[in-house]
Amino acid sequence: MKNYLNFEKDIKELDEELEKLKDPYNQGGISEVDTQKISKTQEEINDKLKSIYSNLDPWQTTMVARHEDRPKSKFFIDNLFNEFISLSGDRYYGEDKSVIAGFGKFKDQSILVIGQEKGDDLDSRIERNFGMMRPEGYRKTIRLMELADRFEIPIVLFIDTPGAYPGVGAEERGQAEAIAKSIECCMNLKVPTIAIIIGEGGSGGAIALASSSKVLMLENAIYSVISPEGCATILWRDPKKMLDAAKAMKLSAKDLLELNVIDEIIKEPVGGAHRDKDLILKNVQDSLLTSLDYFQSMSGEEIFNDRKNKFLKIGRGKGFVSNTVDLSSLRAPRNEIFEILMKKRFLVPFLAALILIMVLIFL
Repeated sequence: MKNYLNFEKDIKELDEELEKLKDPYNQGGISEVDTQKISKTQEEINDKLKSIYSNLDPWQTTMVARHEDRPKSKFFIDNLFNEFISLSGDRYYGEDKSVIAGFGKFKDQSILVIGQEKGDDLDSRIERNFGMMRPEGYRKTIRLMELADRFEIPIVLFIDTPGAYPGVGAEERGQAEAIAKSIECCMNLKVPTIAIIIGEGGSGGAIALASSSKVLMLENAIYSVISPEGCATILWRDPKKMLDAAKAMKLSAKDLLELNVIDEIIKEPVGGAHRDKDLILKNVQDSLLTSLDYFQSMSGEEIFNDRKNKFLKIGRGKGFVSNTVDLSSLRAPRNEIFEILMKKRFLVPFLAALILIMVLIFL
C-alpha cells in the first residue's frame, strides 16, 4: 500500500485510477485493458509530480525527507555493498541497534559502512529507536572508524536521524561527550570519509557522523541543527509555525549547497526517492564512486588537510580571509599597518606620549 503526503491528494486519485485501468478483473467483470488511457493517465501523473516537486517549500521538503516509504540505510547497504559483515558493541556498555556498522566491499574495494537506520515498520522502528542513536552507538562508530583508519580503509556513512536520543539513560551515559568524541574522531581521520544524507540530518545526531571529507545529500533530504518544530517552539512558543522555521533554517539541499555546507546534491526521481528505488540506487552509486576516486591519489596527510580546510572555509567567504584555498588556522591575518607597528615598536610609546602631551596642552 502506497503512502501519500497531504499535498499529494491529486496524485493519489490518479494512481488509484491507474491501478483500476491496469486491472482487467475489476468489479464489472472481465474487460479490455485500455493501453492508450493508461499511457495518458501515467503522463498526467508525471506532469503533476513535476509540477508539485519543482515547487516544494521547505516544510514540504521536510515531509518528503521523513516519508515512511523512503529508502533507508539498510536498503543502500544491502544493495550497494558485497560481503558486508556487521559488527556490534562499543566495548563499554552494549549494542545500539539504531546504527548499522560493518565492513563490506564496494567495486572490489574494502569499505567501512555506517548507517543510521530508522526501520521499515512499527516493530523495527521501535527496535531501531527510530534512528536516534545512544552514546554506545557513537562509541561503536568511533571504535570502528579508528580501526578503519589504522588499516587505511575508506568510510561511507548514511545519515538519517531526527537527532541523538534525548532520554535520561543516554544523558547519564554521556551523550554529549560521545557526540563530541565522534566529531573529533571524524576530523582526525586520515582516510576519506563520505557522508550521504538520505533523509533527515537532524542536530548533533547527524553532525557527529557527517563531519566528513565529502558530504553528499539527496535532493529532498534535510540537514539542520534542530527540527523545524523544535525551532518554532523555542522561537515563537508555537510548534505550528514550523513552515516559518523551516524557511529561516535553510535546511534544504539547494540552500546548503549555496552555503558550502554540503558538497553535492544527488538527484532523486520525480516524486521522491521512494518512487523509483532502482534509479536512486544508481545515482547514489555513481556519486559515491566519483567521490572515492577523488581521494584515490591523495596521501593520508593530504586527506586530513583537505577535510580541515573544507570546514575552515565554511562561512568565511565574506570575512577577513581573502585566500581560503589553504587555511591552517582560525586566526585572521594581520594587516600591513599592524605589521609596521609591530616591527617598529618604538612608534607605539612615541605616539602615546604625543597624544598625552596634546591633551595636556589643550587642557
